[in-house]
Parts: sequence; structure tokens; C-alpha cells
Amino acid sequence: MTTVITSPKRRELFSTLKDIYHERTNFNFIGRSRLWFMVSGLLVAVSVGALLISGLNLGVDFKGGTQWEFTVSSGNASSSQVSDALKGTPAADARILILGNDGVRVQSAELNGADRDAVTAALAKYSKSAANSISLVSVGPTWGEQVSRKALIALLFMFILILVYLTFRFEWKMALAAIIAVVHDIIVTVGVYAITGFEVTPATVVAVLTILGFSLYDTVVVFDKIKENQSTLGREKGDSYAAMTNRSMNQVLMRSLSTSIIALLPVISLLVVGSGILGAVTLRDFSLALFVGLFIGAYSSIFVATPILVILKEREPKFRALKERAVSITGRGGFATAGAPSGQVMVMKENPVAGEVVEDESRLEPNSSQKDPTITPRGRQARRGKRR
Repeated sequence: MTTVITSPKRRELFSTLKDIYHERTNFNFIGRSRLWFMVSGLLVAVSVGALLISGLNLGVDFKGGTQWEFTVSSGNASSSQVSDALKGTPAADARILILGNDGVRVQSAELNGADRDAVTAALAKYSKSAANSISLVSVGPTWGEQVSRKALIALLFMFILILVYLTFRFEWKMALAAIIAVVHDIIVTVGVYAITGFEVTPATVVAVLTILGFSLYDTVVVFDKIKENQSTLGREKGDSYAAMTNRSMNQVLMRSLSTSIIALLPVISLLVVGSGILGAVTLRDFSLALFVGLFIGAYSSIFVATPILVILKEREPKFRALKERAVSITGRGGFATAGAPSGQVMVMKENPVAGEVVEDESRLEPNSSQKDPTITPRGRQARRGKRR
């Protein structure tokens, strides 16, 4: 049975897209924090489970070993043919990966000079090429452990620098929320590599560090708007830190989506066209980490970092008092939003039966600073003259 989108639904969709484009959205992000936390918790649980069960497919640079790369001059390279060529050599149980453009990568445990030469000769015979045309890389396990340890130390220093800068630029609660979102991004990205079994290379580490920077950039954009709007708290009845955060996120939503889409387009080209269509498998390690990281980074800046910030901030006495006052006005689970006309606060209250958030236009609270439209300008001047 085919479902046809009716005209009202189509108009509603176009209206929503138009509102996003013109930055007139009024999405209740914070009101659905539990849903975002459930989604993030599921992603983290699956990622950790895959990491514990399957582990990471570490490249030679991290675990050590010997690696050969060559091109088959006759074309049509296959894993079975390479495996047959390696029979009787010290690398008979080597891992074989077919690259694009008839390229082949062979990885085995670390071998000594004579054994490496024997494997190189067998591969040269199979590929019908000179032995010196085969690329050979040998990395000891000690060196691989050092590379892994230094990468973790660099990551730790990055966290410290981020924490210090964001604390100086904003406050420590914003810094903590941003760090939690970054850790979330790392776990999910690593989980994707554990699930897919793609090789983790130094290019992967570079890509991960790159997307962490983008994730933080997106988070800082949202936090900067929240800090800017924080001075407006308390001017309207029923306002709260969560409501102000909702307004801020809606105001920067289009900017966040634009930067994410623009950053994802070239990465998708690398992943789909370069790796998938043209067969440049070496681009896959780098582009996959970029794609997953950019996507999950855009998600976490809105649905992870910001809800955590609201939880931390509403523990402060002044913001807790604003929340209690807003709840007493809007009802349990209520949120004041930015969709009301000027001078009013649109109240969002939770439907206790269906669990949905609906607008309650009957409870629009007037702003005390709003001017009475029935009073003419001359009347206002007269009033000011009497006061004088």
C-alpha cells in the first residue's frame, strides 16, 4: 500500500523548511532531552559493545608488523591468487587487502630481513614486476606501542587545553558539557570502526582530531548564543534557563545546519565517489572517520552538550528558582518558548494523557513592559506631564 502525502502535509513540510531557512523555528529541544539521552545512550552502548567484542583493526603503525604494497601489472588482482602466491613463505597467513586500481596490500607479523626478502620475491613473481617496485614497511611492536601511547597523550592534552580555554571563554559548566559531548563523539566514531572492521591508521587519527575540532566549533556557536541571551532571563513571566536555551538553539539552528552540510559535502564525495566508485580504498579510512565525526558532532552539539548544560545550570539557586516559577505558571514540564507574539510568552505544556507537547494559547502571559495600544501618543505625553 502506497502512502501519498496529502496537500496539507506537504504544505506543513514546506512551511517547516521555510521557517528553518528564515530562522523562525520554535522546536522544543530541551523539552525532549530524555529522548536525546536515550538515543545517545543506545549509540554509546552499541559502540562500547562492539569495541569489547570485535575490537579495533589496528594498522601496522599501531600494532607493529611488516606490510607490502604493490600493483598487479596484468590487472584483476584477487585475494585468493595472492594467498596462493604466498604459500610456502613466512607470510602464508598474512592479511590481504585489495586496493583500487589493481593495488594489493599484504600485512603480516614482523619478519626478519631474509624472510622479508623471500616474501617480496614471491609477490614480485606474482605481480610480474621488479622486487624494488614493491613498497615495504616494517614496524616493530615497541614502536607501535609508542605511537599508540603518544596518540593517547596528545588526546589527553587536547582535552585539558579545551577545558581551560572554554572555562576562560565561557564557564566551567559549559566546558564540562562540551568535553562530555566530545567524548560521546569519540566513542561513537570508534564504535563505527569496530563494527565495520575498517583499518585504523594514522590518517584515521588525524581525521578524528579534525572532526573533534569541528564538533567543538559547533558547540561553541550554540554556547555563545546562550551566553548572549542569558542577560534576557527574568524579563518575561514564565521564562526559565531551559526556555532561554530553546530560543538560543532555534536562533542558531540554520547556521549549525549550514556549516554541517557544507562540511559534509566534500567528505561524502571522498567516501562515495573516491572510495566507492573510483576504488581509492586508501581514502576510505580518512573519509569514513570524517563523515561519522562530522555527522555525530553536529548531533552532539545540539542534543548532548546543550541539554547537559541546562541540567548543570538549573542546579544553581537563581536558575532553579526561575524553573520553579516557570513550572508554577506553565504547568508541570512546561516550557516558555519564543513562538509567541512580541511582548508575550507562549506557554508549552505537556499533555498528561498522550505525553505530547502542545501549545496553550489561552495562557499567554502579557509582558508588563508592553505598551497599551488604546493609549494615543498624545495621551502618553499627557500622563508624563502629570507625573512631572
